[in-house]
Amino acid sequence: MPTPSVRAGSGEPLLLLHPFMTSHDVWADVVPRLARGFDVLAPTLPGHWGGPHLPRRQVSIEAFADGVEALLDREGWDTCHVAGNSIGGWLALEMARRGRARSVTAIAPAGGWDRFSPAQMRVGAAFLSLAPLAMAGRVTGDVGSRLAAARRVALGVVSGDVAAVPRVRADALVRAATRCSAFLPYVWSDLRVGGVRDLAAVHRSGVPVRLVLCERDRLLPPRLYGGRFLEALPDAEVVRLDEVGHVPMLEAPGLVADLVGEHAAAHRTGPVLRVLDGLGGTA
Repeated sequence: MPTPSVRAGSGEPLLLLHPFMTSHDVWADVVPRLARGFDVLAPTLPGHWGGPHLPRRQVSIEAFADGVEALLDREGWDTCHVAGNSIGGWLALEMARRGRARSVTAIAPAGGWDRFSPAQMRVGAAFLSLAPLAMAGRVTGDVGSRLAAARRVALGVVSGDVAAVPRVRADALVRAATRCSAFLPYVWSDLRVGGVRDLAAVHRSGVPVRLVLCERDRLLPPRLYGGRFLEALPDAEVVRLDEVGHVPMLEAPGLVADLVGEHAAAHRTGPVLRVLDGLGGTA
């Protein structure tokens, strides 16, 4: 089993939350860059490969959020900067709503749909189309995670430039996707519950939000899934990335590190300690 989290650096706390069906490994090439100026923690979510066990009947976005908040309590972090991608972006916004975030960078956030809407059905169908890959991966184990066909399918969903993703990251992505015990229970939970709620509370919280939209996102195209966030968070800083897909950390870790680090550095709450190298601020 992989480690449940990775931690590095020192400074103000910065939490990195990964997408559904992946693990903290998607941040592997981002963490060292951010660790130059922050105490960085990248955990694996409950119900995901390497993360805390989550009974199938309890799987939901609320359970994921409760797991993140319990982690913050264990670490003694009353608040922290939070960056998340896809469902991690949804959870980052939820941490702001719960009063646990100092700043939020939401990268291609999930949840921009209404219950039983065409948009919800579309994303649900996209995930269900991965079910054969997930089932096959469980049968074949590590051998399946290294098959070129499995990598092509997985990377085709989440990356704009498949060739830019290192082989080690691609193998880890497939391995996590085929071992996510929350996969089908969460898809069912989302169908029953619907998308993100109470973004008005996030807006009222005053937590500074940077909203990153990926124009080559095939899973959650911004034109279909970004509108709810743009409308409900009028004060958010919006950054549009033209050349990357749904999980941009895999193909452009330096760019993502800069976007996350700049935003967190601009909203520091602690004393000035040292100059950040390439992250657009001071620590």
